[in-house]
Amino acid sequence: MIDEFHFDYIIIGNGLAGLQLALKMTSDSFFDNKQIALIDVSEKKTNDKTWSFWETKPSQWNDLTYKTWEHATVITSKKNIDLNLKPYQYKSIKSIDFYRHSISKLKKHSNIHFIKEKVYSVNESKQALVKTNKNTYTCNHVFDSRIPNISSGQIKNYTYLIQHFKGWVIKTNTAVFDNNKITMMDYRLKDGEQTTFTYILPFSKNEALIEFTYFTENTVTEAIYDTYIKTYIDTYLKIENYTVIETEMGQIPMTNFPFYKYNTKKTTKIGTAGGWVKGSTGYSFKHTEKKAAIIIGNLKANRIPSHNLFKSKYMFYDKVFLKVLKDENYKGEWIFQQFYDKNSIQTMFRFLDEESSFIEEIKIMWSLFSWSFIKAFFKTL
Repeated sequence: MIDEFHFDYIIIGNGLAGLQLALKMTSDSFFDNKQIALIDVSEKKTNDKTWSFWETKPSQWNDLTYKTWEHATVITSKKNIDLNLKPYQYKSIKSIDFYRHSISKLKKHSNIHFIKEKVYSVNESKQALVKTNKNTYTCNHVFDSRIPNISSGQIKNYTYLIQHFKGWVIKTNTAVFDNNKITMMDYRLKDGEQTTFTYILPFSKNEALIEFTYFTENTVTEAIYDTYIKTYIDTYLKIENYTVIETEMGQIPMTNFPFYKYNTKKTTKIGTAGGWVKGSTGYSFKHTEKKAAIIIGNLKANRIPSHNLFKSKYMFYDKVFLKVLKDENYKGEWIFQQFYDKNSIQTMFRFLDEESSFIEEIKIMWSLFSWSFIKAFFKTL
């Protein structure tokens, strides 16, 4: 008989990390007899973001992919850098498609239980206790996507920036976009001496996501994003007639703050709350998939789930990069120009995927060789 208040595992939050972890569990027979609860107050019925990533091979996400590209460009005030991504493909998935697919697939498993409640607290004794607005549940282990409350005193010894953005999906009456090429970064339009750029995903010849992005310490009002997006459309795309059919906004922490220190024997922080977002770029989709796979391996081997989730050398690289970007934020354009002009895009993708060779890492570091990075290197040490 199944106890409706006790589970083997509880996953708090049906976002990217929670659903990917649950999907990994249901794809492995080891978990067939494990009772798994997913608790979230939201039913995930809105398209609240677009996830983009790159892959070289077909994957489980193929049927969900909204659009793929094999070419990209990085534009700075000094040059245009055209990138042939092959054998990689850059892919985008709409969050609503991911939510619907994942929840539908999970509901086919009798050992998966969706609970629509708000979690108030997680405590630990002999078991983990999860208190919601309606009930108290127990389990052997909790996977918690709630971001911990971090005081200014806790964060002051770490580098903390925010990747924040707003995007418009616009539709035009005529074919104006090259739908075979994304604009990864266009630095021609700036908000002062800060790292800001425009990002473009052309879904078709007359529809595209146009996003204005900051890598800064402070956020801005929504109207400021709108002003820059409109200016970019008017000045650089020179589009006069268009309709805004959708908008999205987001904030992603770019930090070396050790979220992993909140992991315990009975609780593992996941997603943004677990530091799964790559600190130097904000990329999360494929990193989440990899970390979910590591957790599955740890559970099957009877290890603490958070064992070996992070690679120390990449944490160090991110730490140096973030230090430069925080101390000299205006240098963002130069940094990313060096990244993509002095290294192949395939090397950069491997580096960002944390799959690069030591020789590739040395080459990347050399391309950024400057007094700024030397100072940051020794300050980080």
